[in-house]
Amino acid sequence: MKILLILVGLSFLLTVCLPLALLLLVLIPLVWLIAIPPAIVGIHMSAPIALLALIAALVYFPAKALGRRV
Repeated sequence: MKILLILVGLSFLLTVCLPLALLLLVLIPLVWLIAIPPAIVGIHMSAPIALLALIAALVYFPAKALGRRV
């Protein structure tokens, strides 16, 4: 009975974990390759700063349009 439980456990691990491991072996390099070009260009640092500047401009626009001092 003990050997049967071991065989069932091993077959479960092979059917669940092996496909997951193979999928990760394929997906992790793909995600890495997709993530490299923006990092090289520097988009990862300039995009959030530009987004914050855009949000600030949208927030302060009504006050500037009405001539109030901001």
